[in-house]
Amino acid sequence: MIELWVYNQYTDMRQAYPLTADRLTIGREAENDIALPSPFVSREHARLVKEDGGFYIESLGLNGTMVGTINVPANQRLKVQIGDEIHIGEYTIYLVEKEEKSTVKRERMVPVPRRVVELEQTIHSELLDRLNLRVATQVSKEDSEYIHLIKRHLNELISSHSARIDKEMMEHLGRELIWRQVVGEVTRRSTGKDIYGTSIEAAGQMEIKYEEAVRTIVRDIINSLPLKWSRDALKDDLNLVERKFPDQFKRISGWISAGLREYLSRRMLSKDVEDVVLGLGPLQDLLELPNVNEIMVVGKDKIYVEKDGAVTHVGRAFFSDEIVHSIIERIITPIGRRIDRSTPLVDARLPDGSRVNAIIDPLSLSGPCLTIRKFAEIPFTIDDLIERGSLTRNTANFLSACVKGRKNILISGGTASGKTTLLNVMAAFIHGEERIITIEDSAELQLPQEHWVRLETRPANIEGKGAYTIRDLVRNALRMRPDRLVVGECRGAEALDMLQAMNTGHNGSMTTLHANNPTDTLMRLETMVMMAVEMPIRAIREQILSAIDVVVQVARFADGRRRVTHITEVTDMDRDTNQLVNEDIFALRGAVADAASPDVDLRHTGYIPTFTEELMDKGFLDISVFTRQ
Repeated sequence: MIELWVYNQYTDMRQAYPLTADRLTIGREAENDIALPSPFVSREHARLVKEDGGFYIESLGLNGTMVGTINVPANQRLKVQIGDEIHIGEYTIYLVEKEEKSTVKRERMVPVPRRVVELEQTIHSELLDRLNLRVATQVSKEDSEYIHLIKRHLNELISSHSARIDKEMMEHLGRELIWRQVVGEVTRRSTGKDIYGTSIEAAGQMEIKYEEAVRTIVRDIINSLPLKWSRDALKDDLNLVERKFPDQFKRISGWISAGLREYLSRRMLSKDVEDVVLGLGPLQDLLELPNVNEIMVVGKDKIYVEKDGAVTHVGRAFFSDEIVHSIIERIITPIGRRIDRSTPLVDARLPDGSRVNAIIDPLSLSGPCLTIRKFAEIPFTIDDLIERGSLTRNTANFLSACVKGRKNILISGGTASGKTTLLNVMAAFIHGEERIITIEDSAELQLPQEHWVRLETRPANIEGKGAYTIRDLVRNALRMRPDRLVVGECRGAEALDMLQAMNTGHNGSMTTLHANNPTDTLMRLETMVMMAVEMPIRAIREQILSAIDVVVQVARFADGRRRVTHITEVTDMDRDTNQLVNEDIFALRGAVADAASPDVDLRHTGYIPTFTEELMDKGFLDISVFTRQ
């Protein structure tokens, strides 16, 4: 007889359900066979089916069902085996044979990943005691002698706890290490970058033998997959590896001897603890993965990533909230930022430019929260956006003409809709001889021009002094003789200074802001100006009308794709209502709900902007861009 063990990651509660029927529904509502009360679980989320002697999980909801690292799309099914991990919301579900339960101690009901984290936490704590390190201390990676000492102590501590490493934990650790080696090797061959390290410093002949066995396994798995082996196709290759790896690992698992299995588990334990001491803990590898766009941490044991628009729980965990806090401090301290109870939120960036936001108690009631939006190592180009369907060739040519013709442009959209990416792409159209000044809270823009000045805001020090805001930097930038002013994002009173810059000879400036459509964009801009100065609303709208030429609206759709939905000209102000009037030049046509369909495209509306003749006279624009598509 088979049982389902349901484990709640948030509460650490576990419950067993006997599998007495061939069909069993799982969902949020009480009428399901297994009720999982959670906002992350659909009313009827999934169905477990026994068929032809095997078990299948069918995904019924839109909130996502995972088997291991494999996502099961809605209305599709995947075969599951005894011991597989099924992830639904914050729940992990296991199929277990009842006979096994009776012979296993109660603590073995704890999921394998949790047992591994608990062991690593013990080893880490004992390592800190041996080395007299505080939890927030980070050892310099340049101190080779001290790192060697850490590795030696780790090896001794792992040996002292070897009795706690059972067969299931060895299997889990070995699979994880082989997975990381495969991903690392695929990335290295495609880009030349060694993200995980394909080997370690072997201490003896046996280690050399095991390392060669690992390389053989990795090569066999890679050679069994139809990979494209190019930098441009790397994300597709990694997604393929992720889908196929469970079957590939089962195929080669018989090649792993008892000695190699023990070696893999020890090496993986050492790697995880080293990452906490020397790096960013369980985030270290996620930051290296090219197909991960964003990392979200909620407390110590909930880590999510976004890949291709889909957010999934990765099943990793920190040892404690204190470790999360120490990782945040490691990120922000080198750039002069701080976080504590008096300053419980911070914006920062990693050395590679990735954007970081952190918030802690007392503002966060869910434990320390960390969000990292990864920085593209190779900036997107306009051709990349066209290839991904974000915009068309005609609209790309039109936007290029607007930038070269020094039109003032506002890019608006929701969170993670691609505003900064589009701003970066459009700024690349600026002539190389122009002086560009960019102003950002956390420096993200990557421009190819040589004459480029980067300014970044600074928060107040511990005495509450020394802060420099976007508004301060915009005012100062006007004294630096800019040809172009590019502000990463307008959020408040700096909107007034930006408008005044656009109206006083700094044509061709660009910025972004959060809004849902072009009309809302102009209304929000009005609100931000009113935060800075008391002016009649008509005077504010006149400022906007004379300053803003084009609004580019971007959106992120349910399938994860980012697309330009409107390119709009701000044309006039209605004399009767004093409302700003805008006209769509290009707009997304078709069933927006099915924005991934090839029938949905960014098309010319028939409206010809008032500055068309000016751009054509300068040779920046060809009338053919308005051809209906």
